[in-house]
Amino acid sequence: MKVRSRLALLVAALVVTSATAGAHITTDYDRKVDFAHYKTYSWGNVKTPDSLWDDRVKQAVDGQLAAKGWTQVPSGGDVVVTARDAIHNQEQLNTFYDNFGGGRRFGGGFGMSTTNVDTYKVGTLIIDVIDGQTKNLIWRGAASDTLASKPDKNIKILDKNVQKMFQHFPPSPSHT
Repeated sequence: MKVRSRLALLVAALVVTSATAGAHITTDYDRKVDFAHYKTYSWGNVKTPDSLWDDRVKQAVDGQLAAKGWTQVPSGGDVVVTARDAIHNQEQLNTFYDNFGGGRRFGGGFGMSTTNVDTYKVGTLIIDVIDGQTKNLIWRGAASDTLASKPDKNIKILDKNVQKMFQHFPPSPSHT
């Protein structure tokens, strides 16, 4: 294999890896709300494209809320937690150049280029925390990440991203 071809493959691998590596986590909350008043939660609607994931999402969130000292109750919690998930295809264009030219006196040229389209799946999970009395949204977390082809790996991705999402939950007055 030519050195240029190897270099092109290495660059392509780095481009795809950098485009797909790491989750994008965001959180936002109502700055007027004192989260110290909330201790219990009930589950509202959980909607994912695959119903097997409904319980997986609940388990991941339950673990994080339990670690924060919150208690799940069947109904009538201080807050209602909802979750929704969406999966979409993402395209990545990768262009490879070969034969950059340069050895000729007149002209030269840039040689040939090839563009490949790589498609991968991205999942986005949105968790909402809604005040049980006022029904107002008080906190939202979202995580988007590249999905693997194996469910076991995606479960690990889910757990890791939910943990990151709830890292600073509940917001304390020092975070306002």
